Amino acid sequence: MATSTSVKNLLNKMSLEEKVTQLVSISIEELVEGRKISAEKMRSLLRHGVGEITRLAGSRLRFSPREVARMYNEIQRFLVRETRLGIPAIVHEEGLVGLMAPTATVFPIPLALASSWDPDLVHRVATAIREQSMVIGSRQILAPVLDLCREPRWGRCEETYGEDPYLVASMGVAYIKGLQGDDIRQGVVATAKHFAGHGVPEGGRNTAPVHVGEREFRETHLYPFEAAVKEAKVLSVMAAYHEIDGVPCHANKWLLTEVLRNEWGFEGMVVSDYFAVKQLNEIHKVARTCLEAALRAIDAGVDVELPHAECYPHLIEAVKKGLIDEEVINRAVERVLKIKYALGLFDNPYIDEARVPEKLDGGKYRELAREAAKRSIVLLKNSGALPIGRDVKTIAVVGPNADDPWAMLGDYHYDSHVGAFAGWYGKELSVDVVTVLEGIKRVAGARGVNVLYAKGCDVHSTDTSGFGQALDVAKKADVVVAVMGDRSGLFNTKMFTSGEGVDRTSLRLPGVQEELIKELAGLGKPVVLVLINGRPLALSGVADQVSAIVEAWRPGEEGGAAIAEVLFGDYNPGGCLPVSLPYDVGQVPVYYSRKPGGLRHERYVEYPFKPLFPFGYGLSYTKFTYEQLSVEPSEVRSTEDTIRVSVRVRNIGERTGDDVVQLYISRSYASVTRPLKELKGFKRITLRPGEAEEVVFEVPLELLAYYDRNMKLVVEPGEYEVMIGRNAEEVVLKERVSVVGDVKVFGSRRRFFSKAYVVV
Repeated sequence: MATSTSVKNLLNKMSLEEKVTQLVSISIEELVEGRKISAEKMRSLLRHGVGEITRLAGSRLRFSPREVARMYNEIQRFLVRETRLGIPAIVHEEGLVGLMAPTATVFPIPLALASSWDPDLVHRVATAIREQSMVIGSRQILAPVLDLCREPRWGRCEETYGEDPYLVASMGVAYIKGLQGDDIRQGVVATAKHFAGHGVPEGGRNTAPVHVGEREFRETHLYPFEAAVKEAKVLSVMAAYHEIDGVPCHANKWLLTEVLRNEWGFEGMVVSDYFAVKQLNEIHKVARTCLEAALRAIDAGVDVELPHAECYPHLIEAVKKGLIDEEVINRAVERVLKIKYALGLFDNPYIDEARVPEKLDGGKYRELAREAAKRSIVLLKNSGALPIGRDVKTIAVVGPNADDPWAMLGDYHYDSHVGAFAGWYGKELSVDVVTVLEGIKRVAGARGVNVLYAKGCDVHSTDTSGFGQALDVAKKADVVVAVMGDRSGLFNTKMFTSGEGVDRTSLRLPGVQEELIKELAGLGKPVVLVLINGRPLALSGVADQVSAIVEAWRPGEEGGAAIAEVLFGDYNPGGCLPVSLPYDVGQVPVYYSRKPGGLRHERYVEYPFKPLFPFGYGLSYTKFTYEQLSVEPSEVRSTEDTIRVSVRVRNIGERTGDDVVQLYISRSYASVTRPLKELKGFKRITLRPGEAEEVVFEVPLELLAYYDRNMKLVVEPGEYEVMIGRNAEEVVLKERVSVVGDVKVFGSRRRFFSKAYVVV
């Protein structure tokens, strides 16, 4: 971060008006007429300077990378040369699944990346996003999403890394480190969002109130954010839209100041979610005016208002009327200036336009997108239909998502996100996307296999007129590949079935897709169900009807190629579910780490309490065995002790494959109720046929800590069960370890992860 002297010196030179402009953002579209910068608008909006610029690359005007670079430099030159103090702006953009800009690489959605159980992969994807962002001047990315997907009716589950705080924290920390890099002067500011608890809204409705007690809040929903601050040194945090116990997060001083800054030591800047400051007045009704909303937000700890200067400009009036001390403004401005200094913007705010390519995607980035898609695929069922054998001569590919490139995109990919607003959704994409049909044809062609295609039905239409054609091609085939799922976008429940503002009351396949699957299955042919979807689905209506199920989520631009490799056996799937898949929506919540009181009975009238497919579940084309579990020491006495857990894993099948070794720990008796089990470590490994490796987890005692009745973070003496599982429900080996002596008290979390490694 910058030296405090340089920041203080600049702050002392600033007028009140200049200070407040550092706390707001402007939209590039306010400055653009046609494809040029409007000098008149620029002078009007930037006369004192500006803190941030919104969506220069992700504008709905669909600028090319070179156009973005030109406009970026033009704006920065104006700020540096024509404003009194010459303070450059930070340009921010979205980047959940790749830089949200035309021609940027389209990676799999976060829920898919989490299915890889591979933090190194996430780190490499984030590094690629950083490289593409730097090319066009975007130095802040509004990602990662660290919310827990524990309410699958909520449309934004696809933006998360799943239901478990340990897994979400692991992936989130890897993303942040990849984005910010080793030297932030060559990096991009990550923004952890949505702080906090956004993933469990009332009724699954986006931005609805969240009902959670402080103990659960700290142990689950705050855990990934605390790891982001302490482990990854995240430089920006975004407050969440919702309220908790009557207090909106944007006006929650306990959350944004006492916990985030005073307890955790966060030194970066807090930004608002889009339009959220104004919503304190318009939606939450805790502020009578925009001025009052600004006062509540900045006092709570929100430093920057995004995406427009709506309420924070009123802070000038508030200071002059004595409604707020100017020192509160200074505090927020200082945080923004420190980030700008740290990024090196004061030394050189410009980018080299000559080095900006015509398009950002291609080469190593597409290779990484394909690798990410392959490692993210989860095989949920296989009765022998996969991999597709050499004896198969004709394949029928059917389904609404089989040949739709838009189906491969999540809600925060550029084309689907912006196209939904700009009116070009469903038209030409800005990047080449491989569909499932295209991927299958590429591989089938090399094998001399005939491929037939029929759409069959739309994603959520009730029209069955296409069933006949789909059944006709299926009758001519040896194997049927049914590519089903949902469609991602924003705030349009008529067009989309997943994404921000697109919440559901059902988790079944939309429309008549289940009917089509059942009719295809009635032909007696092997049916392989390939799912292209953004949220957890309830598959109880079709799971027994098909021979195999492949969960691909939204796999991005190379998804079709990746899926084809899995179907034909050129790649052995090794992904595992980062969420539990229920039998039906009535089971929700169905996350694995529930309390014993909620599982007193075995089933509902219709279904078991347990999910259809549990957290951590995933099949392979080979098989693995676990043996020789060792837990050392058997007794732990010191807060600094580490528990060493080792297990030997062997591939007993005939194919090379990946296995995700999962470590769970539970506590049967404690001063407060504890989950049945909690993930405390994992390691994805690759083994050749007959090969064995020893996987070791070094678990700091602190990972066993929880909040006791007095809300102190402790490890209580007693017995803890250490479990190795194939998934959260299938525990194959277990041992006990005892914590002896007095209660171990931790003032604050210091360590968040086990160290996992392989001993050959």
